[in-house]
Amino acid sequence: MDERMADMAYSAGWALVRRAPERVGRAVFRRLADRAWRSHNEGTRGLERNLRRLLGPETTDARLRALSRAGMRSYMRYYYEMFRLPAMEEEYILGRTRVTGIEALEEHVRSGRGVVAALPHMGNWDHAGAWITLRGIPLTTVAQRLRPESLFRRFTAYRESLGMEVLPLTGGTSNTVGTLARRLRGGGLVCLLADRAIGGAGLEVEFFGERARVPSGPAALAMNTGAALMPVSLWYDGPYWNIRVHDEIPVAEGATRAERIHTTTQELVRVFEGAIARHPEDWHMLQPVFSSDHASSSRESSETTPRGSALGRTDDGRKSGMPAAGGVEDGNGIGKNRCERDERNG
Repeated sequence: MDERMADMAYSAGWALVRRAPERVGRAVFRRLADRAWRSHNEGTRGLERNLRRLLGPETTDARLRALSRAGMRSYMRYYYEMFRLPAMEEEYILGRTRVTGIEALEEHVRSGRGVVAALPHMGNWDHAGAWITLRGIPLTTVAQRLRPESLFRRFTAYRESLGMEVLPLTGGTSNTVGTLARRLRGGGLVCLLADRAIGGAGLEVEFFGERARVPSGPAALAMNTGAALMPVSLWYDGPYWNIRVHDEIPVAEGATRAERIHTTTQELVRVFEGAIARHPEDWHMLQPVFSSDHASSSRESSETTPRGSALGRTDDGRKSGMPAAGGVEDGNGIGKNRCERDERNG
């Protein structure tokens, strides 16, 4: 899908889905998920590569395929709800949400201590953001630049309509990392997706028994500002959205800043592992996470068409044709070095 068609598709989605009967809309997106799964397209294959690490090398193809089908249905449910969410009544959002652990997060914010909420790509993170703002807690997040610019503006406007402050990862008029640090020092809530490093440029940690690359930004921000680092996991249960705020991860002790950030990030990923293992069908990870897959992806990139063409790669290292859920990657690219540099400059 080229940039113009992607912009038109998302525009049509936001315009049409909210007007269609919910039962019809959900059925359509479920069929789209099943069609992608049956075709075993690149997105489905990417999901299965990641799920195989979770299930282990002894898993059967039948079990993997059954889980990937459920995963694609969950993934497309996210898309349906993304298009529908701006039209949902507040009572509907609040009434269909089940939450555990939120009291500790809210107490930190009430006391004036900032919170870095770090999330894996699970469930519906847009809904979670809308839900917390409806409870009176504003949040700040980060959006990766999309092409064309009009599509990026659509996503920014969509999330801002849900009550979020959205900062561009690059190309903004202000220092994004410096702004995040100020929000945290002011007792605010910053939410970042943190289980995939774009292009494999993050910290290498152990994840489901393999080396994987994830962003270091959440741990670095917590260390630099004194904010609480709190993992959050999301999943579906029938018609309900589920949110679990896990216990705070203290910033690790260590001889160097790099060591402290790495150890803290590894502890964060351990929490992600447990959450994903409990609800693997709601882990919407179709892109490379594991270091070996990043290496394979880089080799393929050098042998195929240039980035941005119909068969090549989009700017964040994804293959074109299957967008990342939500179209943005909150928090990716905010690494420890950039946190240190941009706070000095901000």
